[in-house]
Amino acid sequence: MSTIPDPALDPSRPLRVRSVVGLAYDEIRSLIVAGSLPPGTRLGQADLADRYGISRGSVREALRRLAGDGLVEFEVNRGFFVADSGLDDVRDRLEVRLELEPAVARLAAERRSEMDLETMLETIEAELAARTSDAAHDASRAFHIAVATATGNQAFVKLLDSLWIADIGRRLLAQRRRSAEWQGSDVEEHRAIVEAIESGDGDRAAALMRVHVESAFRHWSPRADS
Repeated sequence: MSTIPDPALDPSRPLRVRSVVGLAYDEIRSLIVAGSLPPGTRLGQADLADRYGISRGSVREALRRLAGDGLVEFEVNRGFFVADSGLDDVRDRLEVRLELEPAVARLAAERRSEMDLETMLETIEAELAARTSDAAHDASRAFHIAVATATGNQAFVKLLDSLWIADIGRRLLAQRRRSAEWQGSDVEEHRAIVEAIESGDGDRAAALMRVHVESAFRHWSPRADS
């Protein structure tokens, strides 16, 4: 079983007062997402509290939030551990996105600003120009975040951010991008969604987004593996 690596956690950087729990959440989450804390790593509350110069209660609350995101698991009488986000977990998250994102696209069509549209188009151009799977993934993810941002409701942004863990997405896209058609198709689907949002056609934006996310869900489903 892995333990928290000392180089990844700098004890000389005590967290300051903004929201201590929020800062601890951000710090630990970033280590998990970056892969510095691999699946199975035990997250000792006393160790984290000492390293960050905060209370165990603050660490515990941050770990509970991370557990709510699916990044951390709690085992009775054992404590908190970095979760193993396997393919089943990915499919579960995609199923939630399949219900969430069409509604987000519909709201974006009602509320988007010109700046929102510019941001969406910038992400599309970045994906079109991407020459690595990581760059393509990050641009594609940024598009979906931009659509959520266009709703004007940060709760949607935070929820989508928690459902789409960057390092897992990069790893999976590296496999999916082996198909020569994937990147071009993704870009064109994004363009169509932006056109619907720009025209204020919420129903079309929602329908296009549903088809778009559903293709990823089908790709990683057991039927697609058979």
